[in-house]
Amino acid sequence: MPGPLEGKVALVAGATRGAGRGIAVELGAAGATVYVTGRTTRARRSEYDRPETIEDTADLVTEAGGHGIAVPVDHLEPDQVRALVDRIAREQDRLDVLVNDIWGAEHLFAWDTPVWEHDLGNGLRLLRLAVETHAITSHHALPLLLRHPGGLVVEMTDGTAEYNRDTYRVNFFYDLAKASVLRMAFALGHELGPRGATAVALTPGWLRSELMLDHFGVREDNWREALDSVPHFAISETPRYVGRAVAALATDPDVARWNGRSLSSGGLAQDYGFTDLDGSRPDAWRYLVEVQDAGLPADPTGYR
Repeated sequence: MPGPLEGKVALVAGATRGAGRGIAVELGAAGATVYVTGRTTRARRSEYDRPETIEDTADLVTEAGGHGIAVPVDHLEPDQVRALVDRIAREQDRLDVLVNDIWGAEHLFAWDTPVWEHDLGNGLRLLRLAVETHAITSHHALPLLLRHPGGLVVEMTDGTAEYNRDTYRVNFFYDLAKASVLRMAFALGHELGPRGATAVALTPGWLRSELMLDHFGVREDNWREALDSVPHFAISETPRYVGRAVAALATDPDVARWNGRSLSSGGLAQDYGFTDLDGSRPDAWRYLVEVQDAGLPADPTGYR
C-alpha cells in the first residue's frame, strides 16, 4: 500500500546521523522521496570525524519504503545549497518538507565555560554551523517549497522555547545557537503562513544518538546498562521518535495550527498518538523540569 507521503518530496539537511537520520527514515517509511545531505560520505569524513555517512542514511530511507537520495553538501556554502535545490527542482519539481537539522558542533563547545574563557574561534564556528547554515538553506529552498501549498519547514533545535527561556543551556554560544533556531521558526511562521506553508521548531528529548550511545559505552540494544552511572538517561528516546513526530506533522492536513510554535517529540506524541520503537511515549522536557531539575531521584514512571 502506498504511504501517506507517497509522491511528496522532503529535504533533510543534516541527515548523516542522530535526529536527522531518524527523521529521514520515518519520512521514508511514510513513502516520501527524501534527499539527505551532510558532509560525511563513504569517501570522505567531515571535521566531525564520525563513521556515519549520508549514503547509509539514504539506504535506510529506501529500506523503510521511501526513496533515499544522498547528496554531499556543506550548508555553509551557498553555491552548494543552491545547486542542491536546483537539482531537486529539476528532478522533482517540488519540495514539500524542509527539515533544517544542520549542527555538527558537539566538538566545539565547553560546558559551563563563560564567554570570555571559551575558545572564541570554536564558539563562532558553532554559531555558523548552527545558525548560518539554516538561514542559507531556507533562503535557497523556500521558493521551491512555496510552489505548492501546504509545505512544511521544521527547524530542529535542543529545548522548547519555554524550557530555554528559563534555563541556561551549556554556555553562551550553545545557548545563543539554540535560542536562535527557535526564533527562526517563529519568524518563518510569519513569513510562510500567509503564503500557505507552515514552520515549526522541534526538539527531541534526551536523544540516544550514535554519539550519545558511544559516550556512555552502550548500544541501542543494551542502553539501559548506562543507567547505573546516568540514572536520568531512563527518559531517553531513539532518533526515530522525533522522526515520527515530523512524519505526523507532514501528514496532518491541519498542520497549520502549529505554525510558528515550539514543539517537542514527547508533546506531539501525546497529540498524535505515535510511540517510540519500544512502544513508549517519553516526555523528556516535562521530566527534566519535574524530576531531574527538581533534584528528585530518577524515575520515569508516568513520563514514558
